[in-house]
Amino acid sequence: MMLGKCVKLTCVTVLGVAWMLDSAMAEEKNWGKYQVEDRRSGYTYAQIETRSMQDDDFENPAMVLVDEAAQIWEKVDGKAGKACASCHSDAASSMKGVATVYPKFDKKLGKLKNIEQQINACRTKNMQAEAWKLESNPMLAMTVYVRHQSRGMPMSVKVDGEYAPFFEKGKKFYYERRGQLDMSCSNCHEDNAGNMIRANRLSQGQSHSFPTYRLKWQKVGSLHRRFRGCNKQVRATPFKAGSDEYVNLELYAGWRARGLPVETPAVRN
Repeated sequence: MMLGKCVKLTCVTVLGVAWMLDSAMAEEKNWGKYQVEDRRSGYTYAQIETRSMQDDDFENPAMVLVDEAAQIWEKVDGKAGKACASCHSDAASSMKGVATVYPKFDKKLGKLKNIEQQINACRTKNMQAEAWKLESNPMLAMTVYVRHQSRGMPMSVKVDGEYAPFFEKGKKFYYERRGQLDMSCSNCHEDNAGNMIRANRLSQGQSHSFPTYRLKWQKVGSLHRRFRGCNKQVRATPFKAGSDEYVNLELYAGWRARGLPVETPAVRN
């Protein structure tokens, strides 16, 4: 017996993929800070149990990385005899707002640089320490820690001036069909946001919650890991983490999240 409101589900197949259209998701609801104009955080598409995990720092499994990185922040590493705190002091002050504006344009490189790349630049140039692998636990922990200092602040990446060419490249990537399924990012995250694709409900595909603890992964993963996963799912060859293609896409995804709060570390399915 089904209790409560009956939800009408309609199954359709598009490009060989089964989609479940859920009429309940079309209902209006006040999501507060998690909705700005027509932009809704992935938080609003998650199950209530998943949202509860994110809301409680004692239940959020990714908060372990915040604690780990707080210790790394103070630890001296490299030939220069420095720690992150040697230059940046208290992260709660020095890193506040950083997550809202990255990726940033680097004039020396002549291209965009995301937070992970900036962390490695600090390590190799200022600390004279080895760079971390992008999906390593120390890198994930430090990226979570840095972004966590901006939790609750609205995303506000730059997309004009010297950022404009890279924004346009990221936008082009987002709408370009690829892979054997001939699908673009927009096919899922614009055309079908809120609908079910097999067992998953699609979000609008923004970047403000990453690095994110995914129940599917049973660990924290980076935004570029998610990009690679999406590319694989449409049977396209993925780019490497840290590639120009993904950093440009990261800027566009950040713009799609404009005004939404940084949620790092978020919890998703």
